[in-house]
Amino acid sequence: MPSEARSPRLAVLIDADNASAKIADGLFEEIAKIGEASVRRIYGDFSSARSKAWADVLSRHAIIPQQQFAYTTGKNASDITLVIDAMDLLHSGRFDGFCLVSSDSDFTRLAARIREQGIDVFGFGEQKTPESFRQACRRFVYTENLLPTAAANMEDAGDAVPATRSLQPPSAAIPVISKVISQMETEDGWVRLGAVGTQLANLASDFDPRTFGFRKLSDLIRKTNAFEIDHPEGGAVRIREKPSPAVRPRRSRRAARPS
Repeated sequence: MPSEARSPRLAVLIDADNASAKIADGLFEEIAKIGEASVRRIYGDFSSARSKAWADVLSRHAIIPQQQFAYTTGKNASDITLVIDAMDLLHSGRFDGFCLVSSDSDFTRLAARIREQGIDVFGFGEQKTPESFRQACRRFVYTENLLPTAAANMEDAGDAVPATRSLQPPSAAIPVISKVISQMETEDGWVRLGAVGTQLANLASDFDPRTFGFRKLSDLIRKTNAFEIDHPEGGAVRIREKPSPAVRPRRSRRAARPS
């Protein structure tokens, strides 16, 4: 009897100094969409008030704490230990991907090094995370989208989310969506929505409809009012840019001379 295909094995490494314990539930729900979190480690000084909040959620998610006492001010032993462990796990050859949970740009080189080895890196951090780290990851998820309040607001409001947190307006998504459509050459301008979503992830690692207040890409695109949407019976949803309005000829300002 053939065995079922195994989910990708992931190593989840959390920087407790740069990640809030409030995201724990949403974080592992999101990671479960990608694969199996085989290794779950968190790094920090859990004797400090800053990282102590994580102590309450460690057992619930089977996270192994790596205690690093701050012996010297200004030296981050947690970051160093995380990097050492990441390289050890990388060279073990047992993992299909790494999840780096931090808003610290210091992990940019680590993410790049792992990807050089042909292994996917998924980043999780706040919207303030420097672009260098975001783009070093195959995909980057803003942790604001993982907070319990964000999920509750989506349920209460249906498809859209009330502006109770820092959301970008739907219009801000138009340029990147238009760029993706322009890169997908078709005769009539129509492109499959699924293909657009794939290309968006490749072009902008941090693109996420939830950043604009929507669960699904289709709802975001509809709200922008900048694209036509076609859902043929029995076929995949397609979209294309709305044609530019025809430019009317300008009237001459010179008054007609009397004959």
